[in-house]
Order: sequence, then structure tokens, then C-alpha cells
Amino acid sequence: MIRETSNQNDGSGMAPRSTTPPVVVIGAGPVGLGAAAELAERGIDFVVLESGETAGTAINDWGHVRLFSPWRYNLAPAARRLLEADGWTAPDLDVLPTGGDLVDTYLAPLAKLPTLAPAIRYASRVVAISRDGIDRVRTLGRERAPFLIRLADGSELTARGVIDASGTWPTPNVLGASGLPAHGETASAAFIDAALPDVLGADRDRYAGRHTLVVGAGHSAANTLLALAQLAAEEPGTTVSWAIRTGTPARTYGGEEADALPARGALGSRVHALVDNGRITLHPGFSIARIDTTGDSVAVTSRSGQTLTVDRIVSATGFRPDHTITAELRLDLDPIMGSTRALAPLIDPNEHSCGTVPQHGVDELTHPEAGYYAVGAKSYGRAPTFLMTTGYEQARSVVAALAGDWAAARTIRLDLPETGVCSSSAALGESDGGSCCGTPTAQPAPHGLATGISGGLLSLPIIDTALTASGGCCGS
Repeated sequence: MIRETSNQNDGSGMAPRSTTPPVVVIGAGPVGLGAAAELAERGIDFVVLESGETAGTAINDWGHVRLFSPWRYNLAPAARRLLEADGWTAPDLDVLPTGGDLVDTYLAPLAKLPTLAPAIRYASRVVAISRDGIDRVRTLGRERAPFLIRLADGSELTARGVIDASGTWPTPNVLGASGLPAHGETASAAFIDAALPDVLGADRDRYAGRHTLVVGAGHSAANTLLALAQLAAEEPGTTVSWAIRTGTPARTYGGEEADALPARGALGSRVHALVDNGRITLHPGFSIARIDTTGDSVAVTSRSGQTLTVDRIVSATGFRPDHTITAELRLDLDPIMGSTRALAPLIDPNEHSCGTVPQHGVDELTHPEAGYYAVGAKSYGRAPTFLMTTGYEQARSVVAALAGDWAAARTIRLDLPETGVCSSSAALGESDGGSCCGTPTAQPAPHGLATGISGGLLSLPIIDTALTASGGCCGS
């Protein structure tokens, strides 16, 4: 085991440190590097620990996907200031970048800046965080003890504060409807692909001429459905099925032509048209109970007993945070969201879409473990209402607090567009009282893929014919 205690540069690429331990940022994605830029501007000693080999490693997994939000919502203000001071020119702020563009045009140059590069350590996966010499039970002297960060290679370093921007990409949700893996899901892993495969590029041969089932109702599912439908038009024998737990795909169709972001609205419209013309076969009310391998295919069975036999499955069921690395810290996690208790009601997808999340900062991100903050997608737990621009403001607020500038930390500067970047203003086809059987009332035009009660994500009933006499929510 290696303990890093020297304050001199030991040739590892780390910047020289003062006698005070640095702030450690976990993750060199957009929000992690945004936090690093804020720390650099304030002259605070820091180290960024990135598990991958480059900045934005997770984004490279979906680099072929185009974002719905233009560049103006994807650049951290502090990072942009540092880049422009180094001669960098911002891209057209109204253009929609791909994930690859985000890495190549923004994150890679940012990570190479002289103010950041010496402090970024790649291939450094964090496996545990504690207090140096103090476990979770001990209180005496706790807040004076530095954090102890242990890496996968056994090395350790101390920190005076931790900004955890490790995200949720490595921990996707399972296919099982109960939040547990479906029976046989683990054994069938060779047939199951993670969200956003490169269907028309590197992964084309995996899907061409085969029957693929896409599971999920969000942006990832919609993107993959469109790519598979295009592949089916080009490659004979390619067929596409789509399974959702709710009884209607209204959430995925979203605002269509009424969407404030045209590219996002077109996504819902195109999926809708492909379902209507039969190029995508929709299976509503399909809650997965088990998956069985049958030679070169898999049989996917719902809780109601319906079975689909397919060649591949794409799991686009969302993500969840991994809190195992903080098991020795005193975290007060909301029992539903997995965020802080203070943040949970502000991001609850039962109530909010991305654009309706209230402003929040360090106060809402604070745990009983002083000095540890989760920011970015991880801070939202299981809520799918996160925006990159929200993460940048979280990082700014947290860094200001770590600098002792509480006035700045509590002056929240988040300014979302009127409809957010994935918000919706009304449920599609819901009744005034929320009952799925009432007479629909006129609703304002929705914007984007629906989330929250106002958007129809969790207000739409999960249909399970095993539990209802008539197969619908109104059965007697």
C-alpha cells in the first residue's frame, strides 16, 4: 500500500501541494472538470481522480449520440473562462453537439490546460472513502480528520474535501420490473446490451438481420429505436420490438411538433410514426419477470405471462447511483431518491421535470459528513431530471463553500430556459383528477419527453394483466 504524504511533485503528474490536503474531485466528466475549473479559479489545491484513461470516458461510450441541448447549456462558465484565456474559441452556441463533440471540442482541451492537467490522475478508480483513522461510528475529532481516499491499486491519499462527480453511467438499472434483476437476467448477460449502442456504426453487425427488443421509455430508448428502424430499412431481416411498463408511450412521444427544442420534438414524432406504420412493434404494459436463453436467442417473459423471443435486448431503463464507496461516511440519503433528503423533494420525478427543478446549491447538497458533496447526476440519485447546466451550478456553489465564501455559495445563479432542456408542461391524455379512466381535459402543449406528474412519467399506470381482471387500470 502506498500512502501519499509528500508535498512535493513526485513525478506522478500531480501538482505540488501545500501542507493542507487538497480537495479531491472524483470524475473527469463535464461536472467534475467544471468543479476543477472553479477550484483552479479560486486557487484551491485539488486533485481529480478519473477511473478511465481520458477525460469524458463515460461520454465516449455514447459519443455517436447527438445531444438535444445546444452548446450554450453544455459549457461550464468557469471552464469556458479558463479555456478562452488560453486562446480557445467556443463553438457556435446554438449548435447541437454529439457526445464525441463534447469530449473532443470541450473536455479534452479543458483537461489539457496548464491549470488543470497536472492535477488530473487517470486510471485512478476510487473504491472507498473514509476519515483518516476514524470509522463511521467514531465522532470525537471527526471533522478535524482529513478524508482518506483509497484507490483500486491500493494507494491512498488524503483530502480536506471531496466533490463526488462520478456519475451513474457505470450502474444502470436492471430489466426486472421490481427493481431486482429479472430471473435469468444475469445468466443471459451475453444477449443484453447497455443503453445507447452504436447501432449504425461500430455495433452494426450485432443487430443487422436480427430481432432486437428495446426496453425503456426515455431518450436513450428513443434514440436506439430510431437507429434500429433505420438499420431495418437497410438490412433485410432486421426487426425491432419495444417494451414499456406503462400502458401508453405518451412519455416517449413527448411534445413532438410543440417541443421548444425542435431536434428533441422530432425524436418523439419519428418514433410515433414508426410505431404507427408498424416498423416498430410496441408492447405496452410489459413488465419483465424472467429471461431465458434458448440457443442463439432469448425468451423474455412478462409478469402477465406474455413471452417475446428475440436475438438481442437493449436495456434503456435508466441508471442508479453507487453509494458503496461511501459506506464509511455519514450520509443522510433520501430513502426513495438516493439523493440528500433536502434535495429529494426538489427533484422528485413524481413532481418535477428537468425544467421545473427549483434552484439549489450547497445547502441542499450537504450531508452530515461535513466536506463531502455529491454533484452532477449522482447527486440526483434515481431521479431522471438532471441537467448538465444544473450540475455546473452545483459545483460552483460547493466550491464557493469549500473556499469559505458562503455568500457566493448561497447566491444561486441557475437560469434555466423557460421550458428547461427536457421539461414538459402537461400530461398527455391524462384526466383532470389524475385517474386513468376519466375524461381527458384540454392541456397545454407539452415540451420534450415527459417527466413527473405534469409530464406523465410516473402518473401513467403500470399495466400488469396479472394484477387486473380486464388487463387495464379500470377493470372491475
